[in-house]
Amino acid sequence: MTDDAGTTVPGPSTAPKTNTGRRRRLFAILILVVLACAIGWCAYWFLYASRYVSTDNAYTATEVAQVTPEITGTVSQVNVVDTQTVKKGDVLVVIDEIDTRLALNQAKADESMAQAQLAAATADRKKAAIDLQRRKALVSSGSVSADEVTAAENALASAQARIDGAKAAIAQAKARADQASVNLGRTVLKAPVDGIISKRTVQVGQKVQPGVPVLAVVPIQDIHVDANFKEGQLKNVRPGQKATVVSDIHGSSVEYHGVVDGFSGGTGSAFALIPAQNATGNWIKVVQRLPVRIRLDPEELKAHPLQVGLSMEVTIDTTSDEK
Repeated sequence: MTDDAGTTVPGPSTAPKTNTGRRRRLFAILILVVLACAIGWCAYWFLYASRYVSTDNAYTATEVAQVTPEITGTVSQVNVVDTQTVKKGDVLVVIDEIDTRLALNQAKADESMAQAQLAAATADRKKAAIDLQRRKALVSSGSVSADEVTAAENALASAQARIDGAKAAIAQAKARADQASVNLGRTVLKAPVDGIISKRTVQVGQKVQPGVPVLAVVPIQDIHVDANFKEGQLKNVRPGQKATVVSDIHGSSVEYHGVVDGFSGGTGSAFALIPAQNATGNWIKVVQRLPVRIRLDPEELKAHPLQVGLSMEVTIDTTSDEK
C-alpha cells in the first residue's frame, strides 16, 4: 500500500498481529519460568530440604559445678577471680583452720585420756577378779564372810563398768577425731572440674555457712546445645542423627558438628513455674517446643570455645545416623 507521494505504508492489520505474537511468546516464557521454578523447588524439597529440620531457638548449656563450703568458718584466702580458667583440683578458697584443728587436737586428747582410763580400769578389774577368786576359796573355811565376797563381786562389776565406759569414751573420741579430721580437709575448697570461674561472691574475711554456694565452675569443654524444636518438626528426628550448629558469636564461618543426644522429658510450658491450664473453657492450640540436646565435637569446642547461654542455629539431618 502506497500513499500519494509513492511511499509504502504498512497495512492496518500488521502492528496488532506483531504485538499479539510478542505477548504470546512472553506468556510462554513466563509459563516456562514458573514451571522451572516449581520443578526446581520440588527437586530441592525432595532431594534436600525434606531431610533437614532447623531452628534458631537454641542455646548453649552445661552442668555448672557449684562450689559450696561444708563447714562454718572465716575465709582466709581466695585464689581465683571471675573469668579465670582452673583445672580440677586447683585450690580456690581456703577457710581458716584454727577452730577445726583445735577440735581435732581436743578429740585426740580425749581419746588418749580414755585410753588411760581403760588401762587403769583393766588393771582394777584384774585385781578385783583375783581378789574375788581368793575370797571364794576361803569361804568354805569360814575365814571370809559372805559380805566380803559380795563386796569383791561388786568391786569386779564396778571395774568392768569402768572398762565399758572407757571403751565407749574411746569410740566417741575417735568419732570426734575422725569428724574433725574430715572438717580439716574441708577447709580447702578445690575445683571439682576443669572450667571457668563464674558467680564468685566470696571475699577474704567473710564467714561462710554450709550449703551456701560461694562460686561456680563452668566446664565450657563439656558444653552442649539445647535446641527447642517445634513438635511438628520432630517426626523423623532420632537420637544419633547428625547436626550442624552455627553460633551467633562466631558467625556462619565457624560450623560445629554434633549429634542428637536425646529429648527432654517435657516441653518448656510443662516445666514452667505456672504451667498452662489447657483444661479450661476458652482454649487456643499453641504449637509447643521440645528441647533436643545436641552433643558437640570436643575438638571443635576446644578450637572455638563457647560460653553458656549463647544463641545458636541448629540443623539436623534426619536421614543420618552416628557411625
